[in-house]
Amino acid sequence: MNEKKILSNKAYLYLTEFFAGMSVMAVELGASRLLAPYFSSSQIVWTIIIGTIMIAMALGNIYGGRYADKNPNPDKLYGRILIASIWIAFIPVVGKYVILVISAVLIFSVNSNFLIWAGFLACMAIFVFPLFLLGTVTPSLVKYTMDSLTDSGKTVGMLNASNTIGSIIGTFLPTFVTIPAVGTSITFLIFAGILLLLSLLYFFSAKKGKRRAIAGVLLFVFCCAAGYSDSFAFWEKDLTYEGESVYNYLQVKEEEDSVILSTNVLFGVQSILKKDGSLTGMYYDYALAAPLMAGVMEKEEVKVLILGNGTGTFMTQCGRYFENIQTKGVEIDEKITSLARDYFKLPEHADVVTYDGRAFLNAEKEKYDVIMVDAYQDITIPFQMSSVEFFTLVKEHLTDNGVMAVNMNMRGKKEGNINQYLADTISGVFGEVYTADVPGSTNRELYASNSGRLLENFAQGRKKLSNPDLSDMMEKVSLGLMEYQAGNYRLTDDQAPVEVLGMQVIDDLIEEEIAYYKEIFKRDGIKGLLNEM
Repeated sequence: MNEKKILSNKAYLYLTEFFAGMSVMAVELGASRLLAPYFSSSQIVWTIIIGTIMIAMALGNIYGGRYADKNPNPDKLYGRILIASIWIAFIPVVGKYVILVISAVLIFSVNSNFLIWAGFLACMAIFVFPLFLLGTVTPSLVKYTMDSLTDSGKTVGMLNASNTIGSIIGTFLPTFVTIPAVGTSITFLIFAGILLLLSLLYFFSAKKGKRRAIAGVLLFVFCCAAGYSDSFAFWEKDLTYEGESVYNYLQVKEEEDSVILSTNVLFGVQSILKKDGSLTGMYYDYALAAPLMAGVMEKEEVKVLILGNGTGTFMTQCGRYFENIQTKGVEIDEKITSLARDYFKLPEHADVVTYDGRAFLNAEKEKYDVIMVDAYQDITIPFQMSSVEFFTLVKEHLTDNGVMAVNMNMRGKKEGNINQYLADTISGVFGEVYTADVPGSTNRELYASNSGRLLENFAQGRKKLSNPDLSDMMEKVSLGLMEYQAGNYRLTDDQAPVEVLGMQVIDDLIEEEIAYYKEIFKRDGIKGLLNEM
């Protein structure tokens, strides 16, 4: 089969369009998973990914159309597809290092909008070029498939349909099949391999370009050998578990006295198990004040609902320190619940529902004495669980003396920060709102109720505690407890810019943490910085 014969086979040309569309969407979804462990999976990151990819595709369309008119050589088109496939295959090999290098440079060179700059430059460096090349496919194929102007509409329609169907499959396949089953790295390799096979079929059928085809195969084999690992925290050598689910990057690390779950490679603890059964020293301990505020020492049974159960840290603590508590957890990520049973001693009989927190409340009829909202992960704050409408729904599911506890991370200092928005929003729903900052962290625990007895119940409950460790902890909570003075900031389902607000706090935290090293860099340069590290 020569070049003209394979180009006369329109089924092959439509397949080219189909797989190009499929690969673009697969790479886009892979991009979100590659960036999420470092920058979160917020709407900001998604906007950056979609925006840069659309720029690449638009430029590719323009270039491909002009080049197809000037030099309609199919060797060039399938050569570009070959190059795109190898570039995509190299993403698992070098992508993580590129992200970290860009982040390290930006930390010392920008003072604001770090997340935007880091995400944008990482996308530009890693994803723009291969998707620019794939953007040239459609205009080039129009040149080869159009027989005459009389069927131009039909031809273009078939090409667009092929691309769209491929894009649909390329959207669902990584999300529900390849990423959960084999991880992000191998997902990139799978779709790179598809594009490689597409170009190889052309070159071997046309009996030309065999050297570049063989070189492409060798490079792809190298990438498969070097880039198959799903490790994002590649500098960590003793992780107990590292993997991915439909929703999260997941990392389990065992230390001498504890087991920790994190959904970010650089910072953050989402759940923790203390091996000796002691208090965690984190916000979970502060959350134990909520059952006391709800009158746990006076009731035969107290029902606790945890929205964002994680691996069950708060659920386990409630059962350990209060005999009359019945707990139910809601966790959207089934994989986290599985890890909880494997590594965090969550009993098989623990009542955990796999569901979105707000959707669960919409369907739930039961009322609870305590509802713990622990669904915020660093900058990733579900907007639908931050609004007036959501907190109103929580209030409707509380008993008369019920208490809502909210873990607010990324404690900000500037006026109009994310925690101020959340606390003001909650104050518009609940009559009593108190907060307590967790020492040694950026967490702030918030307690809200309409009972009018929140402090009274807390004081009475503390007197009846028999566990000395818990009693000491509640004393710390009491000393740090402050009545919240509400302002006028509000979050609603219609307007909840939680990503932008969270990014502002991230900028402040980075600036605060890195200030010391910036001074060293200004004074002694890179050599001084390396010596300090």
